[in-house]
Amino acid sequence: MVYAEEITATDIEIPSPLSSEVEFGYQSHTGNSDSQSLNARLSGEYTEGRHRTHGEWKYYMLYKDGEEDKRQSTYSLQSDYKLSPKTYLYGSLKGVDSKYTAYFKDYTLSSGFGFQFSNTDLFKLELEVGPGFRYQEPNLDEIDDDDIIFPDIVQEGIFRGNLNAAWQPLKTLNLAGDITVVTGRSNTRTDTEISATNNITDDIALKLAYSRQYHDKVPNGLHKSDSIFSVNLLFVF
Repeated sequence: MVYAEEITATDIEIPSPLSSEVEFGYQSHTGNSDSQSLNARLSGEYTEGRHRTHGEWKYYMLYKDGEEDKRQSTYSLQSDYKLSPKTYLYGSLKGVDSKYTAYFKDYTLSSGFGFQFSNTDLFKLELEVGPGFRYQEPNLDEIDDDDIIFPDIVQEGIFRGNLNAAWQPLKTLNLAGDITVVTGRSNTRTDTEISATNNITDDIALKLAYSRQYHDKVPNGLHKSDSIFSVNLLFVF
C-alpha cells in the first residue's frame, strides 16, 4: 500500500517579503551635455499584507575633458496601501542633492491613488495620480549657460502622474517602461525611461536603459530634452 507524503508547512517555500538590487555601470549623456559618467544604484522593496514600500538611491559622477564635472545623488521612497485587488493609496518622496549641478536641492512630495490594470508575473501595468508639493533651490554659484533652470527658488503645488509597465516575454528577458509627469506653475517636467534586462545567472543580469528628461520651459538657446543611455550590471539579492 502506498501512502501519500504528508506536506508540512516547512515543505512550502515562502518567498521573502524583502527584495533588493545593486547596479553599476556606464552612462552616456546627450542633449545640453555630451559627456560620459559612472553610475551606481541601490534598490529595495518590502511587501507584507496590504503594505508595499520601495526605496531607491542613484549616484553618478560626470567627467568632462578627463576631470570630474558633476556629482549627483537621487533618492526616492514610496509606500503603498492596498484598498482593493486593483486600487491602492500611495505616498511618494523624490529628492535630488547635487554639489555641482543647477540645483543644490530638488524635492517632490506627492500622494494619491494608484490603479493596477494588470499584476501578473508576465505583465504588470500601474497608473498613479495625485497632488503634491515641489521645492527647488538653485545653485547660483554653479549655474552654466547649458543648465535647464531659472535662478529662482521654487515652492509650489504640483500634480503628479506616473505610468509604469513591465513585461517578461522570455524567462531570461524583462522589458520595462516608466513615465512620470510633474506639472506646476513654474514648469512641467516629463521623465521617461525604458529598459531591457537580460539574466546572465539567477542573480546577475545585464541591463540596458534609455531615459529622457523633458522640460516645457527652458532658457533661450537650450534644448528642452536631455537623454541618458546606460549599460549596467545588475545584482539581485
